[in-house]
Amino acid sequence: MVSVSIIIPTLNEAADLPRTLRLVRQLCPEPVEVWVADGGSTDQTLALVRAAQTDWPNLHLLCCDRLGRATQMNGAAQRAQGDLLCFLHADTILPDDALTVIGQTLACPTVAAGGFISIMRGPTKTRWLTSLHNFLKTYYAPLLFRPHLFFFRGARLLFGDQAIFCRREQFLAIGGYADDMPIMEEADLLLRLVRYGRVRQVGRLVESSDRRVAKWGFWKANAIYLTIGFLWGIGYPPAKLKRWYADVR
Repeated sequence: MVSVSIIIPTLNEAADLPRTLRLVRQLCPEPVEVWVADGGSTDQTLALVRAAQTDWPNLHLLCCDRLGRATQMNGAAQRAQGDLLCFLHADTILPDDALTVIGQTLACPTVAAGGFISIMRGPTKTRWLTSLHNFLKTYYAPLLFRPHLFFFRGARLLFGDQAIFCRREQFLAIGGYADDMPIMEEADLLLRLVRYGRVRQVGRLVESSDRRVAKWGFWKANAIYLTIGFLWGIGYPPAKLKRWYADVR
């Protein structure tokens, strides 16, 4: 049976991380290990992880300089022992059998990577329209901006809240995430992984926080998502795009 390492990048995630860790621990089968890769939290994130480590030997903490999420995930991936990697946001909840789904998906040698369908939820509502748009964006974004990869290589663009997974060996072979990309690093990764096979959006759901939509409002949030995706697609520098995507924690 293949082994899966779950990697969770964090930066001031004390509000959401405890629930995520609690539910990760209940996955069946369990991950071989969980890495929390922190980028310089100033809240209680580190204390929460260290407290959980007291009775969870396979939970590891990696403290990084505040150089960006890509650097954090790369650092954890280099230390991970699992055959497969799953990159999980601290505000995203996996289904109980997620690791079985991951293993079955990557058992196909023509599939290089995958992710789930993300449903965006908050305490009082589910963001159905935004969730639908994110689902469709997985297909229309590569069709518009990388049509040759879409038609001939099976490229799909997944995003961080879809819990992207891939083979560790292939992830390391392409150099992992681009350290100099503060945003859209997942899309960039998948466009490089497609050399090994198709990218799949599996027909299972993960639940992600609606905190950005709740803070910005529906119209502003979706306008930002569309603008960033379009500008990235035509080659606008990611470092400049990041200015539009401020942290909301």
